[in-house]
Amino acid sequence: MPAHPYEESVPPSRVVLDAGDITRALTRISHEILERNKGADDLVLLGIPSRGVPLAKRIAERVASVEGHDVPVGSLDVTMYRDDLRLKPARALLPTEIPPGGIDGKVVVLVDDVLFSGRTIRAALDALGDIGRPTAVRLAVLVDRGHRELPIRADFVGKNLPTSLVERVKVRLLGVDDVDAVTIEGMGA
Repeated sequence: MPAHPYEESVPPSRVVLDAGDITRALTRISHEILERNKGADDLVLLGIPSRGVPLAKRIAERVASVEGHDVPVGSLDVTMYRDDLRLKPARALLPTEIPPGGIDGKVVVLVDDVLFSGRTIRAALDALGDIGRPTAVRLAVLVDRGHRELPIRADFVGKNLPTSLVERVKVRLLGVDDVDAVTIEGMGA
């Protein structure tokens, strides 16, 4: 019997990425973006709220340190483009902030924390279509946990993390949370 009734309801969890792992993953992703784009010209990073935005800012900082100039960063709220609006409780809209200069003719890198079913990214592509016409759209994610429901794949991945459907991947980031960490919660943790 647990010492405290709360202990029974806390799902087991394990850390799969610590602060150092996240830093290394974002540095690698930044270099891969620069290599694939052949530099930072015409590059725009759009984070998907909530944790994709600080990840996009961190990637932009690393790209700027290599290239010597800032890369435009914004945010893209996909709430109203989701196909599950009627299935989930309403949530507050978060800001969409497109950098000056827009996205027309640019290479847009969508940045998110976890790629799972692919539905958030499908919604992001729909939202982008209403904003402008980029030359190309790429996807960078900190964690790809599999279980895709749509034919969507990330171009840049911090960590491939096979999970079961009963497990939950939780990303916590400094500036939003109290720590940089990625944990798995649930049965297999």
